[in-house]
Amino acid sequence: MKVSVILPAAGLGTRMAPGGGEPPTDRKQFLHLHGAPILVHTIRRFDACPSVDEIVVALRPDDMEWFELGIAQERYSKRLRLVEGGDTRQESVGNALASLADDVDLVAVHDAVRPFTSVEMIEAVIAAASQTGAAILGVVPVDTVKQVHLHEIRSTIPREHLVLAQTPQVFRVTLLKEAFAKAIAENFIGTDEASLVERLEGVPVTVVPGSERNIKITKASDLGLADFYMSLERKESAGQ
Repeated sequence: MKVSVILPAAGLGTRMAPGGGEPPTDRKQFLHLHGAPILVHTIRRFDACPSVDEIVVALRPDDMEWFELGIAQERYSKRLRLVEGGDTRQESVGNALASLADDVDLVAVHDAVRPFTSVEMIEAVIAAASQTGAAILGVVPVDTVKQVHLHEIRSTIPREHLVLAQTPQVFRVTLLKEAFAKAIAENFIGTDEASLVERLEGVPVTVVPGSERNIKITKASDLGLADFYMSLERKESAGQ
């Protein structure tokens, strides 16, 4: 099966650091982590996956030249394409989805600022989606979850019925395109791609175990944890 990966990276996000002279450097996907932008670390994960055929990055038009210069020294084994992103994640993924070749069977959508997903997890969720048509990574929450209304607890939700959704989220291309078309027709904005697919009648989405290390870098305090995980991975790969 032919697999394409979409990385939506056009968001402005939260300003987590002062700019360094170039417009993108104050946005989380372009912040440097151990010598490379977070987005580049994310791309490397998918480039190392045997099942992946191409990687499509959705960027703001003003960022494309800057990013191409920044990855000029990278040597990827997969085809890497840049497409124009939109004002929202959903628009960016939609643009990238529309650019896929007709022979692509599965599409994986992954947060550009989630650089610690492993090859094993990526391969596992792709394998699940190839069987079921739709699969995501997820972890069971460790904290007790309360349902509240106006700052008052209404109930305690059993954790065995909950999962914290992660990415990549992998779908049969025809299925995700159908979900996007329905969302557009009904003016629905989802929080992730699975939330769009869930609205299709009779389409189950499988959950594959993710990892607590598979963090999404969204705020300044996440950078310290990301630095720790990156250092830990390098020690592990060195056998230390």
